[in-house]
Amino acid sequence: MRALTSLIFALVSVVLSATVVYSGFPVQRLSLQRAFSSSRSIELETLRARDRLRHARILQGVVSGVVDFSVEGSSDPLLVGLYFTKVKLGTPPKEFTVQIDTGSDILWVNCNSCNGCPRASGLGIQLNFFDASNSSSSSLVSCSDPICNSAFQTTATQCLSQTNQCSYTFQYGDGSGTSGYYVSESMYFDMVMGHSMIANSSATVVFGCSTYQSGDLTKSDHAIDGIFGFGPGDLSVISQLSARGITPKVFSHCLKGEGNGGGILVLGEVLEPGIVYSPLVPSQPHYNLYLQSIAVNGQTLPIDPSVFATSNNRGTIVDSGTTLAYLVEEAYTPFVSAITAAVSQSVTPTISKGSQCYLVSTSVDEIFPMVSLNFAAGASMVLRPEEYLMHLGFYDGAALWCIGFQKVQEGVTILGDLVMKDKIFVYDLARQQLGWANYDCSQAVNVSVTSGKNEFVNAGQLSVSGSTQDKLLQSLAIEASTLFLSFILFIHFLFL
Repeated sequence: MRALTSLIFALVSVVLSATVVYSGFPVQRLSLQRAFSSSRSIELETLRARDRLRHARILQGVVSGVVDFSVEGSSDPLLVGLYFTKVKLGTPPKEFTVQIDTGSDILWVNCNSCNGCPRASGLGIQLNFFDASNSSSSSLVSCSDPICNSAFQTTATQCLSQTNQCSYTFQYGDGSGTSGYYVSESMYFDMVMGHSMIANSSATVVFGCSTYQSGDLTKSDHAIDGIFGFGPGDLSVISQLSARGITPKVFSHCLKGEGNGGGILVLGEVLEPGIVYSPLVPSQPHYNLYLQSIAVNGQTLPIDPSVFATSNNRGTIVDSGTTLAYLVEEAYTPFVSAITAAVSQSVTPTISKGSQCYLVSTSVDEIFPMVSLNFAAGASMVLRPEEYLMHLGFYDGAALWCIGFQKVQEGVTILGDLVMKDKIFVYDLARQQLGWANYDCSQAVNVSVTSGKNEFVNAGQLSVSGSTQDKLLQSLAIEASTLFLSFILFIHFLFL
């Protein structure tokens, strides 16, 4: 009995030594392997999440969860005119600022040897350059890799035989372009396992290292480190990660239009009751939708639906890399005419730099009509005046508002940031559908952690600072120590 009592008090002393500091000198602390919560509902999910992570490491498998990215920038072309996020690449990791672009597939960043890359940015961003020689996890993609034999409709791949490097050339719709070579490298990110439990994770991805740029990409005013392509192609990061079961085969964003912009971007599915879904046109390199009609003030415009059909270099795509919106001429003319007719008694129509504009002396919400873009499966995208108009300043005491939709003689109708802001967008690649809902993107959203299960995290409040994490872990450790101590004392008095 005396031996048992001595053992119990020895264990008590060890537990206490884990949290006590004597005279400012810390004693040796034991790292606890288990931590328990007093709340059963939180305890189970926390333990499940921790066990999933632990088991995956033991089995050297993958961990599935939601990846949360920060969002900066805005849709205002007079300010930034783009949305961007940050990615960490290489070992040790280096941070790069990249534009969020759902209209392309490749993630690429500036190479340290880039010719034509800006060296400074008018956005106040410190530009960084990737150097494979400074990363212990970097490897070049060889000519024998399947990527070099893949046929991408928007990307030309070729082999540099003298170096055995797989290279690429990418051309954007605005005429700018980039070329370089593919790199296999570690990407680091915070993965949310459930109830905002964050695990530091990494995965190997293939991305482009840009050695040459042309067009607007060479300009310094809006220069960033690269472009993060979220397209549906096999080479996009979302496709690479979901193919290995690391993330769900769906991603979502909510781009804030007011104030300083920003928003939410997650590799996961945002869950919101108001979201409506429309099917994607299959076998397309972009996110093409079946646009069927446009209505102004509830009145359907006289537009032949065939002008929106996806064929012969036509169709309707959603593209976060485009700042404005573009309508084919057959739809643009009746659209502008209907807007002008609806407000002609309250505003002064005028032409500014070739665009239809209006001098407005009051709020546009009180004067301008609602616009509805109607898609297949009965899904309508309702646009407020600020989502099809641009505020371009003041003239003679009145505000100058112009139609934000631009006219294209032929080609595709593009829905860019102008209409995408202040909306949740869900790109469900697994079900081949795209969903949206009007939303205040400064608010948090619910995201499904595991597809098909009722598990949620609060995106927008996922980023837990290091100090907060330390306090949380410290609290759990103290609580575990207290429970363990109570258990030992219970055993002690049981044998008295």
